[in-house]
Amino acid sequence: MSRTITALFDERQDADAAKARLEQSNVQASHVSIHDKSSAGYSDAAYSTGKEPGFWGSVKHAFLPEEDRHTYEEGIRRGGYVLTADVSEDQIDDAVRVLEESNSIDIDDRSKQWREQGWAYGLTDAGPGYTASEAQAPATAYAGGTSEGEQVIPIVEEELVVGKREVDRGGARVRSYVTETPVHEQVRLREERIDVQRRAVDRPVTDADDAFRERTIDVTATGEEAVVRKDARVVEEVVVSKTADTRVQDIDDTVRRTDVEIEDDTRPAGSGIHDDSRR
Repeated sequence: MSRTITALFDERQDADAAKARLEQSNVQASHVSIHDKSSAGYSDAAYSTGKEPGFWGSVKHAFLPEEDRHTYEEGIRRGGYVLTADVSEDQIDDAVRVLEESNSIDIDDRSKQWREQGWAYGLTDAGPGYTASEAQAPATAYAGGTSEGEQVIPIVEEELVVGKREVDRGGARVRSYVTETPVHEQVRLREERIDVQRRAVDRPVTDADDAFRERTIDVTATGEEAVVRKDARVVEEVVVSKTADTRVQDIDDTVRRTDVEIEDDTRPAGSGIHDDSRR
């Protein structure tokens, strides 16, 4: 169920900032509007009535008392700006807190100041074609209207609205880090050495000796050294995932309703007792 919240601002920039903050907050608000003298239905010459709701006619849930409506209209008449927004019942406090932090006007203090300055609550400003009683028609006129002279007891009934929200149920944190482990390996390496020897020989020269020719013999010794290379291989995986289940929770609560008890003291016809709750 939605309700309309209303706030008054002296400056347009404050109203725009409040609208932006409301839309950027966690509050689920709809039909956020700013009303001023240029709004459809507004009149400088008359306050709103049951017959002529003025700009309030475009506000879906604006069932305000007439005094509050006329006070906001007086704020616009004096150059102010009225912000209205539809907000769900469970977020009213959050929405009001956002607007209070946005330089909104305390409507009770402001109306008191205006009365001290001579503001007569709109009785003489209803405009042509309206009587004083019509100018003060109760706000219930928006919901179907009442006749002049009636006293109304609203029949209020609560309904249970069950929603849901996400809560933190804990979790898991998986962190990877690098460790070093000493490794010992053995490798067999080959080494060559050059050995030059002189040995005594006593034999005749042969053709194979190729005697008396200069020659050079080059011999190169080789050896092996260890070469280390590290190959990385994936040997295991850690997989983190979550699953979701649904469960049904029973909600037991109470809701209130206004009941009306009528005592009929048997008066002549035309006594004026009328009970809409028996329809």
